[in-house]
Amino acid sequence: MKSLARVGRFLALGLLALSVQTAVQPGSAAAKVFDPVSFTLDNGLQVVVVVNRRAPIVYHSVWYRVGAADEQAGESGLAHFLEHLMFKGTESLAPGEFSEIIAANGGRENAFTSWDYTAYFQTVAADRLEIMMQHEADRMTNLVLSDAVVNPERDVVREERRSRIDNEPRGQLGEIIRATQFLNHPYRIPIIGWDHEIEELSTEAALRFYKRWYAPNNAILIIAGDVDPVEVRRLAETYYGPIPAGEFPPRQRVAEPPQNAAREVTMSSPRVREPSVSISYLAPSYRQAEGAEAYALQVLSEILGGGATSRLYSRLVVEQATAASAGAGYSPMAYDYTTFDFYGAPRPGGEIEAVEAALRAEIAVLLENGVSEAEVAAAKKRMAASAVFARDNLRTAPRIIGTALTTGGSLEAIEAWPERIEAVTAEEVNAALKKVLRSEQSVTGYLLPKPTT
Repeated sequence: MKSLARVGRFLALGLLALSVQTAVQPGSAAAKVFDPVSFTLDNGLQVVVVVNRRAPIVYHSVWYRVGAADEQAGESGLAHFLEHLMFKGTESLAPGEFSEIIAANGGRENAFTSWDYTAYFQTVAADRLEIMMQHEADRMTNLVLSDAVVNPERDVVREERRSRIDNEPRGQLGEIIRATQFLNHPYRIPIIGWDHEIEELSTEAALRFYKRWYAPNNAILIIAGDVDPVEVRRLAETYYGPIPAGEFPPRQRVAEPPQNAAREVTMSSPRVREPSVSISYLAPSYRQAEGAEAYALQVLSEILGGGATSRLYSRLVVEQATAASAGAGYSPMAYDYTTFDFYGAPRPGGEIEAVEAALRAEIAVLLENGVSEAEVAAAKKRMAASAVFARDNLRTAPRIIGTALTTGGSLEAIEAWPERIEAVTAEEVNAALKKVLRSEQSVTGYLLPKPTT
C-alpha cells in the first residue's frame, strides 16, 4: 500500500481501449459509457459521480492534476514522496490514523502517482462514504509534516526504489529507455525519482509542493458505486466545500526537439532468465493528436497486439514459431507525449536476433502495405465486444475518468469514445502509422541474460 503505482501508459488503454465502451454496439447513435453526473463546487473542485448499484459499496477517490513531470529540476521523486507523506497525519489525525479508520470500517485504500497526476482512493461500504469524505478533505488542506516522520519515510522510498528498480533488470532497462526516448521532456525522469535526488528531499520541499499544488480547484473528486448524486453533492459541499481555492501555476512543460536518430539500449544481467526486445516510437497523446490520429493508433494497436488473434501473435508465435510472446501497445492518455510500442521474446532456447528480425519485418510490411478495411472492421468489433461487463468493476470508471480529466480530456470525449472508434477508417490508420513508425524517433531496448562467471 502507498507504493509507486504502475498506472502508466498501458492502464489507459488497457482500460480505455478495452473497457470504455460498455454494452455499446458499433454504430450506436446514443452510446453511453459511464453516464456520469458532474458538478463543480464554488471553490473549483470538480465532482464526478458514477452510479453503480451492483453491490452496496463505493469507491471514493481524489485526483490531483500534478505528477512527477511537474517537479522542479533536482527534486525528482517529490510527487511520489508526497503521496507517501499524505498518510502521515493532519492537525486532527495522528500519523496512520486515517488508515486505521478505514480498516476499522472494513475498507481498503491506496494511492498512486504518475507523471501527470496523483490519486488517493478508498473502497468501503456505501454507508461509510461520509467518513471517507470527511478525512480525505481534511488531508487536502491540513497535512502536518515534520522531520520526525519525513526522514524515515524517505528511507522507505529509497528502499522501494532499490527493490523495484535497482535490483530489477527490467526496471533498470525501462528507466534507461525512457531517458533515451525523451530527449528534453520530464517524462524521461522516473516517477519514483533518481536515488541521489530522493536522498536530498526534505520536509520543506514536501510542504512547498503540497501547498503549491494541493487545492480543490486543482483536484477532481470521483465517486462510483451505490450512491445518490444528490447526497454526494450535499456531502461534498459539507466537507470539501469550505476548503479555500488555491493559487497554483499553470503547467509548464518543455517540448521535445526533433528526434533525428534511432537509438538502442542494452541491459545484460545474470538475473535475466529469458531475453526480450522492445521497440518504442514517440507518438501523440489525445491532447496532442490531430484529428482522429489517437483513435486510429488505438485501432492499430488492437490489430497488431490485441490478443491471440492479433497480427503479431499470429505471425511470430503461431505461424513462424519464432517467439514465445509478441505484441504491441499504445496509450493516448498522457498530458503530453506517449509512445507506440512493439515487444517480443523468443521461445526457450531461441535467439533474440530472430525475434527482432521478425518484428522489424512486420513493421516493414505494415509501412509498405498498411492495414486493410477488413482488419480495421474486425478490430473495432473486438474492441466493442471485449468490455460488455466493464461497469461490473467498480474501479474502471474512476480510473478512466480520473486519468482523462488530469491529462486534458473531458467527460464528453469519454462518452463519445465508442462512436469515435467506430468512425476510424483504414485510411486514417495507415496515415497515422506512417507518421509515427519512423525509425529516427525510435528506441530499441534489449534485455539479455549475462552468464555468471
